[in-house]
Amino acid sequence: MNLYLASGNAHKAAEMNALALASQLALSIVSAKAVGGMPPVVEDSGTFVGNARKKARALHAILPPGSWVLADDSGLCVDALGGAPGVESAYYAGPAGDGAANLRKLVDVMAAVPPAQRGAHFVCALLVIGPDGTEAVFEGRCEGVLGEAPKGGTGFGYDPLFLPNGYSESFAQLGDAVKNELSHRGRAWTQLATWMKACLVGSLN
Repeated sequence: MNLYLASGNAHKAAEMNALALASQLALSIVSAKAVGGMPPVVEDSGTFVGNARKKARALHAILPPGSWVLADDSGLCVDALGGAPGVESAYYAGPAGDGAANLRKLVDVMAAVPPAQRGAHFVCALLVIGPDGTEAVFEGRCEGVLGEAPKGGTGFGYDPLFLPNGYSESFAQLGDAVKNELSHRGRAWTQLATWMKACLVGSLN
């Protein structure tokens, strides 16, 4: 079964497919690129759930009736920055910025912040629209701290700077299997998978 992802981010699609495989769901996460790309969406709701809803509804509107749609809105909330970049995580370095620029800006902004004040957490909101238009929301959170410099070559976004609690390595060093178990997205997906399995069983009865 296809679950259409309201994103053109290849890293995010790959991570979602890995999560689906690990949870033994017979799903194929299909990027919005496969259906012509995401319609324009202004992510101005001010919340992760609100932004996910806007993206999901935008993609749902251009798909055939009965399609399953998944949207993700995630971000990094830094204690010393009053929760920033938060819902603006993807645009922290400006509208023309990318993941590398966002990471460089955060490193620079946090340069003078001492280790005891570098607490942060990732948040993920997953929103699913089912074939009948029903919406379901699942939220995950991962606590940790920010390192002083990016480390590691895997992951994406702020992963090289974020060390989850209990680990001395960044998300970009721990590898996909460990990251998916610990991460905000992995935790939200665990809830989604339980719900999705119940939906699929119910559709067969």
